Amino acid sequence: MSMKKFVNPPTSEWPELCMRPQLELGFLEGNVNNILERVRKSGDTALLEFTRQFDGVVLDKLAVTPEEISEASLKLPTNLKTAIMAAAKNIEVFHAAQARTIEKIETMPGVTCWRKATPIQKVGIYIPGGTAPLFSTVLMLGIPARLAGCKEVILCTPPDKAGVINPAILFAAQLTGITKIFKAGGAQAIAAMAYGTETIPQVSKIFGPGNQYVTKAKQIVSQQGVAIDMPAGPSEVLVIADENVNAKYVAADLLSQAEHGADSQVVLVSTSEKTLTAVEQELENQLIDLPRKDIAHKALSSSLSIRFDNENLLIDFVNDYAPEHLIINTQNNKELEQQIINAGSIFLGAYTPEAAGDYASGTNHTLPTNGYARAFGGVALESFTKYITVQEITKAGLQIIGPVVETMAEAEQLKAHGMAVSVRLS
Repeated sequence: MSMKKFVNPPTSEWPELCMRPQLELGFLEGNVNNILERVRKSGDTALLEFTRQFDGVVLDKLAVTPEEISEASLKLPTNLKTAIMAAAKNIEVFHAAQARTIEKIETMPGVTCWRKATPIQKVGIYIPGGTAPLFSTVLMLGIPARLAGCKEVILCTPPDKAGVINPAILFAAQLTGITKIFKAGGAQAIAAMAYGTETIPQVSKIFGPGNQYVTKAKQIVSQQGVAIDMPAGPSEVLVIADENVNAKYVAADLLSQAEHGADSQVVLVSTSEKTLTAVEQELENQLIDLPRKDIAHKALSSSLSIRFDNENLLIDFVNDYAPEHLIINTQNNKELEQQIINAGSIFLGAYTPEAAGDYASGTNHTLPTNGYARAFGGVALESFTKYITVQEITKAGLQIIGPVVETMAEAEQLKAHGMAVSVRLS
């Protein structure tokens, strides 16, 4: 199983190495725009038609019934329910701790300013069904939405060929308090949440991962005034490994990412040739038994294995690449972590697989991909809130700040601005 190999690539080649594999989809934007337009015009009728066309099922209604939700709980094995509840508890503990207290700041005597967090009232959550039903994402988005106090939380997810939603998705939704669940997938679900239909309410911000159609739809509606969590594409991991590493662990981490999809990206960097060779061999061994080995194989063929003889250059490359997930499996992992400035989420040491953060340690797995970690952070409690600034000035405070405002207003030739102060001071 061969990843693309590079040794000490010069910095001039880095931009090309940092390019993510893109499926050639020139027609994507046109297609997605058509879908958005049809849902905007025809609402539920368009959604039901797309569900027949894309999901291969004829539905009579989009909303999931309370009976379907309670049945889901009975269908799930107890050990899975217990695992989901344990993960939910960790995610809740970590996100609840992110709440900030309001700090009132007196910028000058009698002039007080502060910020108050208010929940985004209506949020939409998209959960892919596709080749892997991501019930873990329901926890990652539903829990902070509830903690933030969002009034209305809508969940859209595609049904299977029998018109059924995976019971683990429904169980996780129920656990996080989401009751409005709809059978809608793809770009058409994004359209429904962005514009509203007869059945699906319009929301102010849309969260959740998806394929390239979903990602493109989110980007388009975000230009039309609906907020999105972040521009997220196919998932990726970069592993830094040293000469003491257990190659089995590293190969397993790379494969856990590669099995997401053929366009997932996997990168291994090391200062040790021995490690790169050992991991390559382990990939061969572990790949054989994977149910999704064809997908993983495709992803690996466009992935990178890079040796740097200089550790500082290695770190510079990692920061340039800005991985969604970064595993630092080295003896000096704490020291290297201090030097990382661009990454979605970091996993330290030999016993911290990315899979733990994907599911259950407590951190959020909705993260920036495609180099967006240079400018974006992952989803957090704050993603479901917005801040409003408040200020209060006393009479004595206005006497101090007033002349500052008057002078500035006069210089900007905005006379009424100055008047608003002088009328109070005279």
